[in-house]
Amino acid sequence: MDLGEMMLSLWESTGFASSTWQNYVMLLISFVLFYLAIARKFEPLLLVPIAFGMLLANIPGAHDVLYESPLTTYTEEFDDNGALLGYEATYVRTGGLFYYLSKGVEWVIFPPLIFLGIGAMTDFGPLIANPKSLLLGAGAQLGIFVALALGFLAFDSAALAASVAIIGGADGPTAIYVTTVLGQTDSLGAIAIAAYSYMALIPAIQPPIMKLLTTKEERRIKMKQLRNVSRTEKIVFPIVVIVLCGLLLPSAIPLLGMLMLGNLLKECLVTDRLAQTASNGLCNVITILLGSCVGFKAYGEVFLNPNTLFIILLGLTAFAFGTAGGVLIAKFMNLFLKEKINPLIGSAGVSAVPMAARVSQIEGQKEVPDNYLLMHAMGPNVAGVIGSAVAAGILIAMFG
Repeated sequence: MDLGEMMLSLWESTGFASSTWQNYVMLLISFVLFYLAIARKFEPLLLVPIAFGMLLANIPGAHDVLYESPLTTYTEEFDDNGALLGYEATYVRTGGLFYYLSKGVEWVIFPPLIFLGIGAMTDFGPLIANPKSLLLGAGAQLGIFVALALGFLAFDSAALAASVAIIGGADGPTAIYVTTVLGQTDSLGAIAIAAYSYMALIPAIQPPIMKLLTTKEERRIKMKQLRNVSRTEKIVFPIVVIVLCGLLLPSAIPLLGMLMLGNLLKECLVTDRLAQTASNGLCNVITILLGSCVGFKAYGEVFLNPNTLFIILLGLTAFAFGTAGGVLIAKFMNLFLKEKINPLIGSAGVSAVPMAARVSQIEGQKEVPDNYLLMHAMGPNVAGVIGSAVAAGILIAMFG
């Protein structure tokens, strides 16, 4: 092989020779996600792994290497007398790193394990102390069903419409779970990235909607301190939820079951080590693996198409209607309540814990600096986690 052939072979092995414009667009998108996560601190625990997975997938030439690994096998060759003539080399492809890591997504292992960690970190006390919060969490699921109706008009597949609609629950693991169970893995990257991105952008998306739907007087409403919740109530709660939801909607059990198991480990006070593992080490590991695998699904040639753009827009619509649904339910309840609810806490009925509750607190304090809505907002916020899992079970039961 002369020098020219060697240089040509070297060039062909570089990413520049095999790159497409889609790769470079996706690299720019990954840089934007890095900026939002690191500089703006928008859900960095989620966006950094997603952005890095996207970066790896779209480095020209790297996708196949990371998803498939070359393996050389040798076959012995013999003559008619049985004498060894030599070896024949055969090159085959086997699964690479992300091929095997992605099985945790494809086999719907990672999302329930994330729910285990969420349960171990969640205090359902505000919800138990104010059961009316369940209605706010239910109202915030409006976005899911509005997007579902629009999805029927936009997509030929009802399963795809359901997968996109679940973005309105503002719960990334639930979106991944529904999309995978319904067999819409080709759209998984777009759906998951839209869900996680909107979760991260809650401080930018929700406040304009909250202000549009409430008056100044409503935003200034102060709420009484919540009652103390006993340890017994906190222990009984996850068991009761599982029994009731299991009987009514078994398809929601994989997510709800892990959520309530994690919470029971936390609240029973005899499994502290398990609760700490679930909420720290295990949850962190699964977050890294899940996020990077989701980002890796955003391969330019698959991701950049008109369908993806529509998924992102429909997801934003679902998220906006989810925020509006919680606020409007709170306003409706105030028509019948002596002790009024500050409608701002209704926006926390989406599943993004605790970011949505913090936004309610911040917006309330803009009107009245000493108005503390955080614990009140945590009620609908954790109700939204349950609500999104129930909505996922309904969609799976209907379209699975």
